[in-house]
Amino acid sequence: MHCPLCGSRKVPPLAVQEGRRFLRCRRCDLTFLDPAQRLGPGEERARYETHRNDPSDPGYRAFLDRLLTPLAERLPEGARGLDYGSGPGPTLSRMLTEAGYPTVDYDPFFAPREEVLDRRWDFVTCSETAEHFFDPGREFRRLDRMLAPGGWLGLMTGIVTEDVDFGSWWYARDPTHVAFYSPETLAWIAGDRGWKLVPAGETVVLFRKPEDSVRA
Repeated sequence: MHCPLCGSRKVPPLAVQEGRRFLRCRRCDLTFLDPAQRLGPGEERARYETHRNDPSDPGYRAFLDRLLTPLAERLPEGARGLDYGSGPGPTLSRMLTEAGYPTVDYDPFFAPREEVLDRRWDFVTCSETAEHFFDPGREFRRLDRMLAPGGWLGLMTGIVTEDVDFGSWWYARDPTHVAFYSPETLAWIAGDRGWKLVPAGETVVLFRKPEDSVRA
């Protein structure tokens, strides 16, 4: 067993919740589900298809605005971006486009447009997506490659703070949620990729890639 973010083998058990076993990395502080208990692709997709994310729902738009507002405040005029993990009811991309930031969707199940992964973007959003990453190390390297120098990554996910009792945490009950990030984990990701970390809310963080970045 090793950490799917940093590769460390120091990953002792943390908690069991409803029969699901979770481990926590002593190096990067990622909490993750035992890989043997992950859903298969068919089960995972079926779960996502139960989501009812309506682009016309004011409540859902207000929820997504938690990420959109702090990100848009930092984007240059006309910046172009990608919503990575857009799900079955793409909404954040529509809101960003409406705000003057043209945004396209990518989702491995619902918008599998592989060509968009080979482009460089001024910004990438991951709204309620990173907790689904089976291999967060690979995913964050991919996100880094897709960001143009000076680009922004906007992340919204449940964050494991000190007051979270993981064994009873509601956010870990979703069977598709397999990776959980603490403030220390987010700082580790920023340091590993050479990004600037900007906390932007209870469940929102922004990362900025350096202007002079030459990393692959």
